[in-house]
Amino acid sequence: MDAFTAGLLQRIRTTQSDLTRAREQGDDFLVEVEEAELDDLHRLAAEHGVEIGAASV
Repeated sequence: MDAFTAGLLQRIRTTQSDLTRAREQGDDFLVEVEEAELDDLHRLAAEHGVEIGAASV
């Protein structure tokens, strides 16, 4: 796995964790921010052929 792929998967995992935390805290604004970031990261992964299934677990 190259550095780009590893970094992207790590960013996805971190963003998913941040999103979960924002939901638990009831921070609607932060939930929207994290969801948008996650959408961007998924788009970036798709554009570069990065399989994100393992990061989504």
